[in-house]
Amino acid sequence: MTAVVDTAWEMVVGLEVHCELSTATKLFCGCRNAFGDVPNTNICPVCLGLPGSLPVVNRRAVEYAMRIGEALHCTVEPSIFHRKNYFYPDMPKDYQVSQYDLPINVRGWLDLPDGSRVGVTRAHMEEDTGKTTHVGGGGRIHEAGYALVDYNRAGVPLVEIVSDPDIRSPDQARAYVSELRAVLEAIDVSDVKMEEGSLRVDANVSVRRAGSDEFGTRAEIKNLNSLRSLQRALEYEFRRQIGLLEAGQSIVQETRHWNEEEGRTASMRSKEEAYDYRYFPEPDLVPVEPSEAWRSEVRSSLPPLPAERRAALAAEAGSSSTADVAVVVERGLDTLVRAAIAVGADPERVVTHAVHNLAVEGAEHLDARRFASLVKLETDGKLTATQAKKVLSEMLERGGDPADIAAALGFEAMDESALAAVVDQLIADNPAEFDRLKSGDHKVMGFFVGQAMKATQGKADGKVVTALLRERASS
Repeated sequence: MTAVVDTAWEMVVGLEVHCELSTATKLFCGCRNAFGDVPNTNICPVCLGLPGSLPVVNRRAVEYAMRIGEALHCTVEPSIFHRKNYFYPDMPKDYQVSQYDLPINVRGWLDLPDGSRVGVTRAHMEEDTGKTTHVGGGGRIHEAGYALVDYNRAGVPLVEIVSDPDIRSPDQARAYVSELRAVLEAIDVSDVKMEEGSLRVDANVSVRRAGSDEFGTRAEIKNLNSLRSLQRALEYEFRRQIGLLEAGQSIVQETRHWNEEEGRTASMRSKEEAYDYRYFPEPDLVPVEPSEAWRSEVRSSLPPLPAERRAALAAEAGSSSTADVAVVVERGLDTLVRAAIAVGADPERVVTHAVHNLAVEGAEHLDARRFASLVKLETDGKLTATQAKKVLSEMLERGGDPADIAAALGFEAMDESALAAVVDQLIADNPAEFDRLKSGDHKVMGFFVGQAMKATQGKADGKVVTALLRERASS
């Protein structure tokens, strides 16, 4: 995807990520919390807001919210619930129970793989709304013939994670959501399936002149349900706002909808402010005041998070790139890689295999000692890189000892004198290409290595071929 580049303007983005919690039941009642059930079957008087019903807070949901706060380095504080009033059919009681000025988690941060840090303003609890489906006319409200409402989702526990306006590009926004999703998955509070709505993103976007410290007027893009949509929507909105400002027009503060098919945002409504919702404390719920003992228990139960795992692997992985280390951790292969390094395998080769040859389901279950043995066969020159890749493929499919697999496949180290003869023959057969190599055109090196592999059925060691060619080119 083409990056947005306009040095005269700067993008300013803050993201609101809504994370559905994977509790067994809803936030304030005992109804089942499940995706895909028959519409309007997981409902009761509480989540329908019927008169006389009273909510009771789900303790596990509070614990999950605290886990999120601790994982994002927030301060977990006493909090209260508010009624957020609005009139729309997705909430039958005409208000949503949320947290307003006293949220459970405040002031944290999230470190990204590239080393940048995005602040977290707050991560508060609230109940999800029902799901409205507009039928006919392309599924948009102004074109639909009628609407259907499913209240199964109404009352499902959510944590809304609000970032500071620290994001400066679509790529960074994508990296932030990707890292946040990895954290939420690691602490086991959500299945984070964007395609099922378990993770949804709203983006607040504005632009300002490069070098300015003032914030521009922002537009909010609602319900972005994939990383691709997030990136494309920000790129479009950046160009749209710049175009308006450069034409002498003003940006309107509003809520906008992203149309994936058309690749553009469209106005939905003017942006609401807090006073539009007429927040007031929920009279049927007591304050949430986790004890220090409970907070300490939650804090100590957290597993190593992606940033910690990257740091630990980077410390052991030698000269491996930051990007490769991030890929290994993202695939959940860092335990395997670190174990192989611990028993003596070359760190860089282990990481290289993990990045390029272990992108398959179940790779994390590979035996670390046998993996290390394979790498040692390769670094000792007993297997070429091509042969090692084939042996590794067999290990993943059937298991077994790498030395035994190599022998069964007929792999053995090629005698260097025999390989030298192959190289000399290639030089003789390709004089023009060799002249280019001698003149300093090192791009042609790949041609010779490829021909050597072909001539030896993959038994040639590419490093040895390269060394022999350089020796002959310089003589």
